[in-house]
Amino acid sequence: MNQPSPLTSIGFLLFPGVTQLDLTGPHEVFSRLPDVKVHLLWKNLDPVRADSGLTILPTARLNEAPPLDLLCVPGGPGQVALMEDPEVLSFLRTSAETCRFITSVCTGSLLLGAAGLLKGYRATCHWASLDQLTALGATPVAQRVVVDGNRITGAGVTSGIDFALAVVLRTAGEAVAKRIQLQMEYDPAPPFAAGSPAGAGPEVTAQLLERIHSFQERRRAVTLRAASALKDT
Repeated sequence: MNQPSPLTSIGFLLFPGVTQLDLTGPHEVFSRLPDVKVHLLWKNLDPVRADSGLTILPTARLNEAPPLDLLCVPGGPGQVALMEDPEVLSFLRTSAETCRFITSVCTGSLLLGAAGLLKGYRATCHWASLDQLTALGATPVAQRVVVDGNRITGAGVTSGIDFALAVVLRTAGEAVAKRIQLQMEYDPAPPFAAGSPAGAGPEVTAQLLERIHSFQERRRAVTLRAASALKDT
């Protein structure tokens, strides 16, 4: 591992329909770094409603974003529309030219892929959408956190904490990462080992897939259109 080099400026893409824990999990980790500024970036400064109903306040507009060491794109239902949003895709591409790390949590990786930022990279995503990365030129990897060069992606929702700690390890060192984990008392002990299809079993997995089938088909259709648009550029 390279010598740690601290982060000083971190930006999260904030958008309507974000899954708040995709953002707030890693935000909680990163905000505990010394001498770091965390920015919540959106098109305007109006309160943004997450898919759960919580509202989050942006701190800066996309066109006013400061120089960033790391850009993180969370996922959520609102990610689907952004895969065909020229302003957002342009922002991601421009940011990627100068950021040290281009990162995502959950289906945020599909948005990175739609911007052409995962071509040739290994990446992960929420398990239910993992296969869609292939259409966007990435190699899907069923892991909690995947690091490929300066692309670091986290799997579904709760993996955002693991993802952020992995980033802290690489940029601030093991001692800082451990201290943050301890401060957060991140020592999960869920009542079930049902956080993956393998743990949940085929019956529970099938029930969930049935519940989300219509939305997943809509997400897949947009992913395929985004993939087609990439081929035309």
